[in-house]
Amino acid sequence: TDVIVDAFNATGASAESIDWFVPHQANKRIIDASAHKLHIAPQKVVLTVDLHGNTSAASIPLALSVAVADGRIKKGDLVLLEAMGGGFTWGSALIRW
Repeated sequence: TDVIVDAFNATGASAESIDWFVPHQANKRIIDASAHKLHIAPQKVVLTVDLHGNTSAASIPLALSVAVADGRIKKGDLVLLEAMGGGFTWGSALIRW
């Protein structure tokens, strides 16, 4: 969650100002805990781990694809991405869709 806090601090965004949170789809427990810690409303979380499993680097693009295709993510939405990997790799980005 530190990289998300860093992104919020760098941009002035907040959990309230984002439209969608698209995290790395490692597992539901981690996603729920991260959203809770960051005060991101559950209805803003794109969760597709139940559809695809943990697909590593593909999990965020797959989740984005699902959320765009079903109409959740729309042009102009502020989308928070968060990724983590093996070892010491992690990152976040705020994008205007």
